[in-house]
Amino acid sequence: MKGWYAEMLKNHAPRRIMKIITCVFFVLFYAAAPCFAAVEKTANEPLTVGVPSDRCPVFYKNPDNDEITGIGVDLMRLAAEKAGYHATFIPITEKSLKDALDNSSYDVVMPFGSAIDSASGNESIVTENLIQTPFTLVTQGRKNLPPKNKLHVGMLKSLAAVSETVKQLFPDMEISMYDTMPECVKALRSGEVDALLHNSYVWSYVLQKPSYGDLVVQPSAMFSMDFRVGTPNNPKGQKLIARLNNGIAAISDTQRQAIILDHTTRKLYRYDFSDYLYQYGLVVLLSVLLIIALCVIASQKIKYLRKKHDEQIHQMMGHDPLTGLLNTSGFRERVEELLRANPDKHYFLSYNNIRNFKFINDSFGREAGDALLKFWAKVFLENISEEYEAIGRIDTDHFVALRLITSEKNMTTEAKKIFVPVENFFIDHDKETKIHICAGIYVLTPQDFQTIDVDHIIDLARMTEKRVRINQKNAFALYNPEQWQKSKHNAEIINLLPTAIQSGDIRVWYQPQVDAETGKIVGAEALCRWHHTGGGWLPPIDFVPILEEAGLIFELDCFVWERVCQDLHRWNEKGQRRSVSVNVSRDDIREDRDIAAHFQNLLQQYDLAPDQLHIEITETAYAENADFLIKTTQRLRALGFYVEMDDFGSGYSSLHMLKEVPVDRIKMDLHFLTASGDLEKGRTIVSCIIQMIRQLGMDMIAEGVETVKQADFLRSKGCRSMQGYLFYKPMPVSDFEKVLMIEEMDASDYR
Repeated sequence: MKGWYAEMLKNHAPRRIMKIITCVFFVLFYAAAPCFAAVEKTANEPLTVGVPSDRCPVFYKNPDNDEITGIGVDLMRLAAEKAGYHATFIPITEKSLKDALDNSSYDVVMPFGSAIDSASGNESIVTENLIQTPFTLVTQGRKNLPPKNKLHVGMLKSLAAVSETVKQLFPDMEISMYDTMPECVKALRSGEVDALLHNSYVWSYVLQKPSYGDLVVQPSAMFSMDFRVGTPNNPKGQKLIARLNNGIAAISDTQRQAIILDHTTRKLYRYDFSDYLYQYGLVVLLSVLLIIALCVIASQKIKYLRKKHDEQIHQMMGHDPLTGLLNTSGFRERVEELLRANPDKHYFLSYNNIRNFKFINDSFGREAGDALLKFWAKVFLENISEEYEAIGRIDTDHFVALRLITSEKNMTTEAKKIFVPVENFFIDHDKETKIHICAGIYVLTPQDFQTIDVDHIIDLARMTEKRVRINQKNAFALYNPEQWQKSKHNAEIINLLPTAIQSGDIRVWYQPQVDAETGKIVGAEALCRWHHTGGGWLPPIDFVPILEEAGLIFELDCFVWERVCQDLHRWNEKGQRRSVSVNVSRDDIREDRDIAAHFQNLLQQYDLAPDQLHIEITETAYAENADFLIKTTQRLRALGFYVEMDDFGSGYSSLHMLKEVPVDRIKMDLHFLTASGDLEKGRTIVSCIIQMIRQLGMDMIAEGVETVKQADFLRSKGCRSMQGYLFYKPMPVSDFEKVLMIEEMDASDYR
């Protein structure tokens, strides 16, 4: 039996194999015959397909021939061939598929998830599904995401149609659209979005970028979206879509998977410069540093020689060959440099000359004269600060020096340290000859810093030296002694400010503000007084303008504001709630300084209410920088502060400012009621101002009230709040508290 079966297989197997092959051939031939016929029938019928070109590997340009290719292109080309079309693919130039639908240059457009209306509102019709495209989320590292309805995702603007489908699936999801993938990644890394959404095929390409190594595809897909072809819904479009559906139906799953595998397994990502820099940046940096180090080492000798050469040239061009000091051009250049770099410092320039230097040369020889000049230069250099001062020889025995002003005493000491050794030069060398030096000193003014003219400054000092030489009485003289005294005083004020604040020499005083009808104190203005060593109590006019000019007024004002807040807090704890007006300089309010936040911090620190601190801003500040100051005033009032315009009517007043500036109270200056000028006209002006301010709905206080007649007049016109010497002078805080205590006792007795 066994042998019979083997013999049968041996005789009949070849015949059976041939029959099977023949059957398979005929089945395949008849199955493919309709397709061959359709292709042959319509092989030349063109079809223009509009596709995006920036979604590799779904749609992208082949770098070898610049033609559009990709998964979507190959699938569409295959479907078109099976439907009897020759497909030509062109990139979409519109910003979205909705816009592309309105462009008649395309026969069809892809990809669509479903039918949508065009940008102009026309309906579209779409084919059957070419392929299911899974959409997945990408996050920075692996993380647990919120529920999908609570997610905030980022997408490309070119996926606007997809975003509409996403919103239908997840109505509560928040979607932010971005122009480019780098913008999407930036938003993800900054925490602006929780994740990015795109189809998995695009992620397989994008995440090949080296710098995106921290991005991770979430394991589960968000959803799968159909991949369809669309065109306007009209008879032509309906016919075209019907044919394409036949072609799509003819594509097998094996063909689809082959196309997807072909494009997703290619290494399509091309490194750009930033990628190479990211991946090899450290190596490149180390290589560059090594090359630089070698170049630096190799060029050290050349640089050293060049530097020496430059120094020699500079020495020759800007320096005196005999003494080594600056020559005229070098001194001029150095002085200009110092004045520009140090506009806040005080300088004087001295012009120095030796009397009868010719006699010295004739008597002791030129070499002795040169030795004297070199010695003088040496003494000068030993006693100046090269960082802030300069010394030069501009002619024979004429020396000029730019020196810092410290004090008159130090100036005399410095002069002796320089002049005395020079005067005794020959005596110290056993020659009975004393040198006599003449010096003219010019103290620089602020105008000299604004318009720097070194030659003019030297000429002024030279003129002064000439007077000394002719007079033959003094060793030196000042060109402008008044400016010297002023500069000395300014320097003292500026230098002593930090110490005066720390030591308590600067104190806060209060000037009460009263209701003229009742005589009751209703507030106070905080002022400051400086107990200057040797000068007694200084009023603000003696130091405030100096500090404003030096840019130091903010430091003083901060001290006053905080001390007032400390007093208000102390009074609050005693159950004595009061309000105080504090002055704000125009230099305090700058665009780089948040003055409103500063006051708000003080309130929080000392547990105060905003209406306890009245902010007085001078009227001139509004006139100089109206826009910014108006914004600052608006913010202060929004925080609850009571804002006053100080010194209204002091010479800069403007009716326009009253209309624009949002303040609570106007503080009127009483110069209209002074003895100078026409008093009746002044009364008329004040009456009109009071009436106008009341009609504007603002409060008003008059400052500088000194006579009963002034007070009666103001009261008769409706102005009750007043401040001035008629009622109280500014006083220390202890005296102010005593006055308040007496007033409270009187009120208690009255009750």
